[in-house]
Amino acid sequence: EVRLVESGGGLVQAGGSLRLSCAASGFTFDDYAIGWFRQAPGKEREAVSAISSTDGSTEYTDSVKGRFTISSDNAKNTVYLQMNSLKPEDTALYYCAADLDRTLRNYRYSGGRYWGDYWGQGTQVTVSS
Repeated sequence: EVRLVESGGGLVQAGGSLRLSCAASGFTFDDYAIGWFRQAPGKEREAVSAISSTDGSTEYTDSVKGRFTISSDNAKNTVYLQMNSLKPEDTALYYCAADLDRTLRNYRYSGGRYWGDYWGQGTQVTVSS
């Protein structure tokens, strides 16, 4: 059974930090790229970041560049999203997704749209002002 389980969300004050984890199981981790997405109430889902499983290259949406860092621990089949200098506008339900787009070619082309073969259930991040 394929599973993506997010954890690490919570309530934090503006300027604070959180580290999200995405633990994967049930598929060959190295065959998939992993991405982080978020959706705030009343808004469309937004691609936040992704990491390639071929060369470890990464992508970030402009609003999180310099504040968020994605990383992967292949030994643990886990991808992390370190979020620093959090802002109230980062408040959202954060999901991780796995996609066969290992090089992130489609992710870059589509901005993360139509991406994600498997999805987790999400972890809530709330940033208070």
